[in-house]
Amino acid sequence: MTKGKEIKPHIGIYGRRNFGKSSLINLLAGQEIAIVSDFAGTTTDPVKKSFEITGFGPVILVDTAGIDDVGELGKQRIEKTLETIKIIDLAILVIAENTFGSFENELINKFTEFDTPYIIVHNKSDIESATENFIMELELKTQHSVIEFSTFFPTQFEHLINIIKLTIPESAYKIPTMLGGLVSYGDIVLLITPIDIEAPAGRLILPQVQAIRDVLDNDAIAIVLKEREVDAFLRKTQIKPKLAITDSQIFLKADASIPKDIPLTGFSIVLARMKGDFESYLLGTPKISELKDGDRILMLESCSHHVSCDDIGRVKIPRWISNFTGKKLDFDVVAGLNKLERDISEYALVIQCGGCMITRKQLINRLNPAIKSDIPVTNYGMAIAYVQGIYERAIAPFVKTENLSSEYL
Repeated sequence: MTKGKEIKPHIGIYGRRNFGKSSLINLLAGQEIAIVSDFAGTTTDPVKKSFEITGFGPVILVDTAGIDDVGELGKQRIEKTLETIKIIDLAILVIAENTFGSFENELINKFTEFDTPYIIVHNKSDIESATENFIMELELKTQHSVIEFSTFFPTQFEHLINIIKLTIPESAYKIPTMLGGLVSYGDIVLLITPIDIEAPAGRLILPQVQAIRDVLDNDAIAIVLKEREVDAFLRKTQIKPKLAITDSQIFLKADASIPKDIPLTGFSIVLARMKGDFESYLLGTPKISELKDGDRILMLESCSHHVSCDDIGRVKIPRWISNFTGKKLDFDVVAGLNKLERDISEYALVIQCGGCMITRKQLINRLNPAIKSDIPVTNYGMAIAYVQGIYERAIAPFVKTENLSSEYL
């Protein structure tokens, strides 16, 4: 299941067929957004819906197919249901009829694998209440409280909302800062934003917009200009910015224009620090120098976009890395959060985009298979800085230069 452009908290609803998952979604949403039927298996593919939970705030609820679906199509639906666990911030496991078995165990194992907090709701209590023994055994087994619930008589609705508030990670709905600790009140930040073929007509790309907002949120001053205006601006104004941030594609131009005593980094790198596994990026980026003929590299784009003839992820970075290493390399590009066509073990390096369109949880889960397999990972901006010879300068604002160990360089 591909994650779209929403970065609101994702709450997934899981359980067996006909246990009331869709009814619970409708109740939380306060509107009919999921089909409710007495027939098992009404929900097929996972369905996302953005709305506001009263008393909580805007979220995206993910309605999934029953974990006990049957047949060949049912097997495929179950696979899609399990795939959604990678993108959610909180899971609600719906059970009923005092039933808990292998299907629920599989879900909980997946929640644990992806470090996903979850809530257990015993639904349809108006038909059959959970017995004391059932609740006691289940709570002992899972170390989670069981909420007795009925969508027809939702007397515990406010309690459920409170549990959601307490359980969902704060990181799911609090926007992290890109520049926190780097700039403060009154500092000037220079944002170098080229307007090229990949820039959307009449707009800036999302990382640039996010950086402007983050500068303002940190009570600093944002100055936005194109790369060809930098030299004249600095010369005429004599302003010395606290920090300069550039589009990674023009690192060399920015490096030449920005005096060495002014910290310089890239939009993709500040995103990497905010959302990615920055420590793993620092360890993985220098591995570019160790690539060999025939190595395969995975390019991870976390969104879908119009592909230009000189696309950054599909054309420029592969060309720059090939030229830098002098090796014959193979590159695969996977857009969105789709499944990989090859096993992760077939790759010598993974290069992740900035991830401006997805949550940190989704990006981390995207990288984890490679990290667990000891496959080096890096980021678009950090890879570009490395092959263009300005890596140390680009990461210096985030890593004390005197503390940089040789393994990072």
